[in-house]
Amino acid sequence: MEQVTDHILAAARKVIAVHINYPSRAAQRGRTPEQPSYFLKPSSSLALGSAAAPSTVERPAGCELLGYEGEIALIIGKPARRVGLEDAWSHVEWVTASNDLGVYDLRYADKGSNLRSKGGDGFTPVGPGLIAADAVDPAALRIRTWHNGDLVQDDTTNDLLFPFARLVADLSQLLTLEEGDIILTGTPAGASVATPGDVVEVEVSSADLTTGRLVTRVEEGTTPFADFGARPKTDDLQREEAYGSREAAGLAALAPEAPAPVLSPELKAKLESVCTATLSSQLRKRGLNNVSIDGLTSTRPDKRIVGLARTLRYVPNREDLFKAHGGGFNAQKKAIDSVNEGEILVMEARGEKGTGTIGDILALRAQVRGAAAIITDGGVRDFSAVAAMDMPTYYANPHPAVLGRRHIPWDTDITIACGGTTVQPGDIIVADSDGILVIPPALAEELADDSIAQEREETFIAEMVQQGHSVDGLYPLNAAWRIKYHEWEAMGSGKTNG
Repeated sequence: MEQVTDHILAAARKVIAVHINYPSRAAQRGRTPEQPSYFLKPSSSLALGSAAAPSTVERPAGCELLGYEGEIALIIGKPARRVGLEDAWSHVEWVTASNDLGVYDLRYADKGSNLRSKGGDGFTPVGPGLIAADAVDPAALRIRTWHNGDLVQDDTTNDLLFPFARLVADLSQLLTLEEGDIILTGTPAGASVATPGDVVEVEVSSADLTTGRLVTRVEEGTTPFADFGARPKTDDLQREEAYGSREAAGLAALAPEAPAPVLSPELKAKLESVCTATLSSQLRKRGLNNVSIDGLTSTRPDKRIVGLARTLRYVPNREDLFKAHGGGFNAQKKAIDSVNEGEILVMEARGEKGTGTIGDILALRAQVRGAAAIITDGGVRDFSAVAAMDMPTYYANPHPAVLGRRHIPWDTDITIACGGTTVQPGDIIVADSDGILVIPPALAEELADDSIAQEREETFIAEMVQQGHSVDGLYPLNAAWRIKYHEWEAMGSGKTNG
């Protein structure tokens, strides 16, 4: 059995890791990606580890959450550039075990790149043995991880979201995979947190072939972080993610949330079939006059949109508070990065027109995540790029200035005011060229049905007017005209001369 050597580690110019690839991990995380996504780890994070000579890794001083993830590592044997699926596996020379270590305490620091959280020295131990790639079926490998002797991960590659050949082919579309490069292929459910003194072991096997156990011991770091860079910080969300669940992290269970209002496909189709003008009149009949978001323009007035509201609030800029709340993965970015398919992000900007509240990059991120629209009663930056997107944005005016000129991103998914009306998370937003309405979910079904009926009546009235009838008694329908309307309905929209 060939062994991983310092020479093999030195040959790795790139270490590329996949975010989510095992169905068990996707279920644990609550999200299943449609396409693979990646991050880079520096080659200086590589280390050797075996039962005879374990690798050691520091949990950096001040950090709480050193996560381990047992993974299968692929080592490229010949360069791959724009290779197809059928040829991709032939570019892999070796399969071995790896441990994708990282500190959740620094996840916030690098805007998703994982550089500091995953790139520390010793954070990518690999080995000890090498399995020839041409000797195994890549869909028949087994990955196991032990934490202090307890088996915590045990999965196979027979149902990966993205088979190994697809990863190689996909990466090679844009960059050259060079001889010696290493691809970490994702971790199954069961990854958790190691503390100083713990031992983590990972093994990859296929039938009678095995890498042997990759052994890593955890030590406590003693050198504190300097004050000129990001310092460790964590919260219960990071603890839950690191351990895999609130229960595993020793956290109290969250109180059950009230069921979110459901915008069924049937209800959505009904609301899409009627105009906001009709919906507005039906809302007025129910005593709701202050449910329109006013004074905004759409980048796509040709589109009618229906979706559930997600909310974001800005407060006026105050320089000391902006330092604490304006940078990093702030409320604005969290809102954009958590908006879901078909949802509408509604922003409270107090009608302040003197700066942008959304620009091209974040609008693009919302569109990629499937947002139905963005609504802001403030300015839009990078207007030409935002206006060119398929996703509509409703805005007060274009403005070149950045957010921080007038605003601090403060809070998400709370009750806000936008364009003169109140919007709550989960409200149903309907918008078209006539305007934007906020519909209370409890009224939506009957409102949609009554609006459809109203537009049916108005179709009849329009036909009668076209035939030359006066609107007196016809609009709205009096008793006599209502009888004729029912006759028209019974005839299947047939014509009547009155």
